[in-house]
Amino acid sequence: MHGEPKYPEDFKHFNYVNPLAPKGGDVKLAATGTFDSFNGFIIKGNPAAGLGLIYDSLLTSSADEAFTEYGLLAETVETDAERTYVTFTLRKDAYWHDGKPITADDVIWTFNTLYEKGAPFYRFYYGSVAEAQKVDERTVKFTFKPGENRELPLILGQLNVLPKHYWEDRDFEATTQEPPLGSGPYKIDSFEAGRHVTYRRNPEYWGAKHPANVGLYNFDTIRYDYYRDATVQIEAFKGGEFDFRAENSSKAWATSYNIAEVDAGVIVKEELAHERAAGMQGFVFNTRRTKFQDPQVRRALSYVFDFEWSNANLFYGQYSRTRSFFDNSELAARGLPEGEELEILEQFRGRIPDEVFTTEYVPPSTDGSGRNRANLKVAVELLREAGWQIRDKKLTNVETGEVMTFEVLLVSPLFERIVNPMAKSLRRIGIDVSVRTVDAAQYRRRLDTFDFDMVTTVWGQSLSPGNEQRDFWSSDAADREGSRNLAGIKDPVIDELIELVIAAPDRESLVQRVRALDRVLQWGFWAIPQFHSKVDRVIYWDKFDHPEQTPTTGTSILRWWIDKGRESTLSERRRVMGKG
Repeated sequence: MHGEPKYPEDFKHFNYVNPLAPKGGDVKLAATGTFDSFNGFIIKGNPAAGLGLIYDSLLTSSADEAFTEYGLLAETVETDAERTYVTFTLRKDAYWHDGKPITADDVIWTFNTLYEKGAPFYRFYYGSVAEAQKVDERTVKFTFKPGENRELPLILGQLNVLPKHYWEDRDFEATTQEPPLGSGPYKIDSFEAGRHVTYRRNPEYWGAKHPANVGLYNFDTIRYDYYRDATVQIEAFKGGEFDFRAENSSKAWATSYNIAEVDAGVIVKEELAHERAAGMQGFVFNTRRTKFQDPQVRRALSYVFDFEWSNANLFYGQYSRTRSFFDNSELAARGLPEGEELEILEQFRGRIPDEVFTTEYVPPSTDGSGRNRANLKVAVELLREAGWQIRDKKLTNVETGEVMTFEVLLVSPLFERIVNPMAKSLRRIGIDVSVRTVDAAQYRRRLDTFDFDMVTTVWGQSLSPGNEQRDFWSSDAADREGSRNLAGIKDPVIDELIELVIAAPDRESLVQRVRALDRVLQWGFWAIPQFHSKVDRVIYWDKFDHPEQTPTTGTSILRWWIDKGRESTLSERRRVMGKG
């Protein structure tokens, strides 16, 4: 994205893989909810886990750089200094699973179809592309609309190319349970809709020896079994029903695996540090609801969440408080703005809160005792200033008589223990709050149509933010079904800041522009910040090995391999432990 790539033109493999990792063996993983489609590019349906395994992209990212891509399907990449276009020339030896070569027609068809018929994300991501032009059978040129958007060559490189000859006689906008044709390292081998899907490594995969793939895709098969929720998954894992789990529940990590198999090393419990941006996880206000349109109301309600008590009593002290939309990275706005960031923000003085210039944003905190009366008093005063008062034990809008009530929508029962204490505090200040947990399909549909009052979400961030910010925060995205602008943000200043981020000419300018965007988002109180972890928590049956080096973005089981010696003794070790 900025500067020069870390790896030379003739690199043999990435530093964070084992190039000698043995191939073979089977791995079973778990997914939550259900699936009914193998088309993961549209808004309809629930796509199966692991679909990315069957596709290749034009370029592929390294995991130890902020944003650098290397050729995959594309043999060469050409662009100009201003990045007004990008040209990809495909490899001669890249072909589909049916043996047909991947062509420029496939690339152009894919781009046009995703833009016109795919999920809304693609229209935001590729919105600055003016034209996709076929140069010859293996070469495609993308020309860009006027304006600075230096990220476009890279995000076009992320394009998962689809086979035109397979899809052109099928309805791309419909869900499908027919395994689609791909070009990637795996094929769909078998499945039962809603219950399991198995991918088998393609022994004739064209890219098996490509430097960017060396050390990856080591398992013969990868199977995903579906479970109703995380609680059931954990018990199934301990029973040996699947092999590996990335644990995102601090309670489960602290209490659910205190078993003999862990003590004996038959199950390995491991924390792997990472340096990736945490993004923002929070309770999101849907500002399409009138009750949440006043930022003063949103600010008041942020005083109700007692992170310090929750971290000590619910999370076993495992989390750090999130305060930035780009937390755990140099992109996070801290202190007061200065230098280039201040110059950027000065352009918007009078259109953004004065606190942006005078006060560092810090989420409300407590002493962790669970007695949150001081913060609740602040919340009540802020609500009074916003025109809400407690009448007959109910928070009531003075002008309209509306009683404050809302629903917190969840998809996992595990999160109820986090929401319920906050809901109790909300009720203490007269707000009638309900907590509702629904199945994965209903949850996704309600999010896609913005049919909720408050949800918990994670806006994940890379170390090189760009065009995806339109999908997160832009006015256009607020009205597009299926977008990630769950908060419903419609702010011309934020729209302008997004475009400044996209147009950043170098790394330092990118950092300063992202900090400016972050600071304005912080003072918009679009979400009540929650927490993040600086480690990946993984637990697995002792049949795997993995590279010693964990890259910036964290661990991935696709870089792991099976240790045949340990696997051969695992059954006997499990039998001894009473799990055979």
